[in-house]
Amino acid sequence: MSVALGLHPPLVVRTVPVRDPGDLISLLPGPAAYTWVHHGDGLVAWGEALRVTIPPGPGRFAWARDWLAGAFGHADIDDRVRRPGSGPVAFGSFTFDPASAGSVLVVPRVVVARRDGQAWLTTVGEENLGLVTPAVPPGRIRYSDGALTAPGWEHAVAAAVERITSGGLEKVVLARDLIATAEADIDPRVPLARLAARYPECYTFSVGGLIGATPELLVRHTGRAIESLVLAGTIPSGADPATLFDSPKDRYEHTCAVASVEAALKPLCAELDVPAEPELLSLPNVQHLASRVTGKLDDGASVLDVVAALHPTAAVGGTPTDDAVALIPRLEQMDRGGYAGPVGWIDARGDGEWGIALRCAQLDGPRARLFAGCGIMGGSDPAAELAEAQSKFRAMQYALEG
Repeated sequence: MSVALGLHPPLVVRTVPVRDPGDLISLLPGPAAYTWVHHGDGLVAWGEALRVTIPPGPGRFAWARDWLAGAFGHADIDDRVRRPGSGPVAFGSFTFDPASAGSVLVVPRVVVARRDGQAWLTTVGEENLGLVTPAVPPGRIRYSDGALTAPGWEHAVAAAVERITSGGLEKVVLARDLIATAEADIDPRVPLARLAARYPECYTFSVGGLIGATPELLVRHTGRAIESLVLAGTIPSGADPATLFDSPKDRYEHTCAVASVEAALKPLCAELDVPAEPELLSLPNVQHLASRVTGKLDDGASVLDVVAALHPTAAVGGTPTDDAVALIPRLEQMDRGGYAGPVGWIDARGDGEWGIALRCAQLDGPRARLFAGCGIMGGSDPAAELAEAQSKFRAMQYALEG
């Protein structure tokens, strides 16, 4: 049911403990799936009790928070678990550009969740576990260029390097899109299962046709405690990690990304812990420099308030972020849609987990639009950046092809 703010009927929500359900993604009865799974734990959901398209504009996060306050504040909630993710939950996806349409919040009818050995079932309205249909692979996949050809994107990288070396800009993140067309409609359950199995350390997500496995946790919010995993600086999976830690370009790119997160969180936090040195995050296709930032909020702000403060980070925009973000569409020649935007979930307590939509694709019938991005610095080589982007495409290509 799609509704306007304030016009929805009260929700009747029931959450009860259940036995361990096993593999969460295998529970999804049909292709209309909502997921957030990390190392096997998380939430999967289906059905729509409420759905709203969020109006574009700079106030969209506040609008979404107020809409949810109305939806959850008047709900009849029987929550026998009372943990982050129990009770009513909304899944959401926000576009990268606040001026772009397509941001959405959905309150599913059925949620199955597991965290730290405890599992639960949430239903909204009459319990209906859904009609089960088999997930069928999409068949042969063919690829075609998105907004730019490979040489065209290398030219955009070269233009970004020239802009950086001329002064006033330190880093800009440029993305590519790639179009995949299958023989049949793409059932998201097939690529989601493959992503969760191959990339368990990532957050496998599905909201409104946007699916992926992001390594980047924008924020986890539990009570007053928050956590953000910052990634910037990348090498292929087979390369020597020492080259990443010894690379001035990658280290500086990472420093800029951490600084932007620290600056965004400081006004919200009574305590903030920023690591002095990054660690290594190794994935099957790439390796990243990673820093885990933790803190405690001042006033119990909701997870959406933290998301609003953080987005966009330097890791997906650049440095200075406002200048870099203004340059991005001119060089990329495309609308990113939900790519590099916040994606995740929020409950009635304001707790939740949100990632940055990376290593992802937007599904539309038999068509998938894949995305990959790279941080461009003054010393960036266009051919090397193209190779990095190609390595980042491989996660979704594997998910589609098997």
